[in-house]
Amino acid sequence: MEVLEVVRKRRSIRRYRTEPVASEDLKKMLEAARLAPSAGNRQPWYFIVVRDAEIKRKLAEAAAHQMFIADADVIVVGVSDPRRSPRWHDRDLMIAMEHLILEATELGYGTCWIGAFNEDRVKEILEIPEEYRVVALTPVGVPDESPPPRPRRSLEEIVFQDKWGSKTKF
Repeated sequence: MEVLEVVRKRRSIRRYRTEPVASEDLKKMLEAARLAPSAGNRQPWYFIVVRDAEIKRKLAEAAAHQMFIADADVIVVGVSDPRRSPRWHDRDLMIAMEHLILEATELGYGTCWIGAFNEDRVKEILEIPEEYRVVALTPVGVPDESPPPRPRRSLEEIVFQDKWGSKTKF
């Protein structure tokens, strides 16, 4: 699959089958995250792979009670270290998570970017030290739905040529 095809295919999945995520596939997703660019190549990220049902349930509750999260086979929690990259740690982690999400899509799995959560509660559940930041979570699993594409603004609305407001010439 080509990159643009993967990007077009990616959806926020909120229903999952009970089938497991293959360990080799999960490793590929994490490898994609590991290879992401970061400011100064500081790589300020860590990933916690959660498969334990009780921990997944607690994470779903901590994520604004979005209980569908616990239905996925895996929850990947993206954690950044501000000491490694004080200014860019969170953005770098977001890029790495998107790499993971796109690889998951390529492999036929569903994900859903989760940014609504109680960080202190997630840290408590996963025993994450205070100095680290929880930036994002994503469930990963075999999708049990196939949502249609969401509307997107046109390129003409969002891309300017040379200066703000100047129409593009494609």
